[in-house]
Amino acid sequence: METTLEAPAAEVLPLGKSERRRQAILDVARELFQAQGYAATSMSEIAARLGGSKGTLYNYFRSKEELFAAFMIDTCQIGANAVFDPIMPPGPDLREALTDLGVNFLTFLLKPDTLAVHRLVVAECGRFPELGRIFYETGPKRGQENLARFFAPIVAEGRLKAGDPMEIGHWYKDILLGDVYNRTLWGVLGELTPADTRAHVSRAVDVFLRAFG
Repeated sequence: METTLEAPAAEVLPLGKSERRRQAILDVARELFQAQGYAATSMSEIAARLGGSKGTLYNYFRSKEELFAAFMIDTCQIGANAVFDPIMPPGPDLREALTDLGVNFLTFLLKPDTLAVHRLVVAECGRFPELGRIFYETGPKRGQENLARFFAPIVAEGRLKAGDPMEIGHWYKDILLGDVYNRTLWGVLGELTPADTRAHVSRAVDVFLRAFG
């Protein structure tokens, strides 16, 4: 892993230009991280692709690890918001709410960009354990917190058996993923159609409600 350099004094840029520059850095970093992995990607290469100096790059991200964390957030967290925002708070029809959440959640997890991030972390975390921590804290951990936030009012209203919303969320996620996620991650399951996804989610919700309904 590259040694963290002390960042030079930051450029003074209008907010719009600064944000565009930051997004350009993230776009290049995403392309390189996904194409050649974390270890093989250097801050120098990213700066060269951008056509600027490495010093300018360090104005935005103090290290490759910090840039990787921002890439995780940009790829995972922003997309994950679209999973929960449309169905918060959950509606009165519990089965419908669980199904809509499941379709959103599974569709997001099976997106090529999301799968690429997971594959990248699995490939690299043996040599760079901090990548696993960054991935967990910016992705799965926040997703689990959102699931707990989704289930908390449902449990409080007595629409599910009493229990810890965090634990209930864990079970819901595990039942939902079944073997579909792993087989897709390993490349042995073709792309699911929207109808296939909803049918799988519907079966998973049936199992979940038999246990917790």
